[in-house]
Amino acid sequence: MSVTLASGDLEATFVPEAGMVGCSLTHRGEELLGQRGGLEAYIAERKTMGIPLLYPWANRLSTTRFTVSGREVDIDPERTPLRLDGSGLPMHGLLGAAPGWRVEHQDEATLEAVFDFAADEALMAAFPFDHALRIDVTLDDITLRVATTVTAGTTGVPIAFGFHPYLMLPGVPRADWRVEIPVTEQLELDEQMLPTGNRTAVEIPAGPLGDRTFDDAYLAPPAPFALEGGGRRIELDFETGYPYAQVFAPPGDALIAFEPMTAPTNALVSGDFTPLEPGDSYRAVFAISVR
Repeated sequence: MSVTLASGDLEATFVPEAGMVGCSLTHRGEELLGQRGGLEAYIAERKTMGIPLLYPWANRLSTTRFTVSGREVDIDPERTPLRLDGSGLPMHGLLGAAPGWRVEHQDEATLEAVFDFAADEALMAAFPFDHALRIDVTLDDITLRVATTVTAGTTGVPIAFGFHPYLMLPGVPRADWRVEIPVTEQLELDEQMLPTGNRTAVEIPAGPLGDRTFDDAYLAPPAPFALEGGGRRIELDFETGYPYAQVFAPPGDALIAFEPMTAPTNALVSGDFTPLEPGDSYRAVFAISVR
């Protein structure tokens, strides 16, 4: 069952029983989220669309078996279905389209849902950390805000999740989209799209997207990312808890994703994550504003 929030010219729809995915964000009745294969493909094949949660890791891992925070992780795609990339690396975490989210509150402009990770035996076998998730979605006349809180149980938990908000401008050719990507430091990636540990200074000129493509990792900037055209300006702001970003604009696909990440790709393997102590909470917030 989907939940639709409305305020002013904005409507946002989330599906708690499909991993709390944000499947629609409309402004004056026009869709602003890249639908890609749609909700059915997301549920059946974990093909990302809209605003999917990537948990407990964002993007890909270099292996399915490793030790993190003193515990053995053994990811079995047969037991916990997930997406694999072209090289067979596990993608986008374990909660893509996952049922089990419980709605605690909803009204016209608010949705609050929780997920008890520790209650799922298969998930705990793959990622053996006792904890719970909470997502609070709020909508006002110009802004959709998504706050995610992880609360550790008795074991603590490594924090490395993220989101993929796929954005688009309806009725405007992709080449004419104006983008602002105000990053200053880029993470070097290897041929498998995994960070090498090196960083370089970077400046990306604001202007038309044109035929430019992106699949790059950065330190998150203090200023918002922006997409503008056709009388609309969409800003995506990493408000708190997201120190890393991925920008994804593939060829031949009319969308661009400004991806908030709590850690760089492959952080659970490399160790470059935030360790959450038992009983503590980690809160991360991003916002999409439309003007």
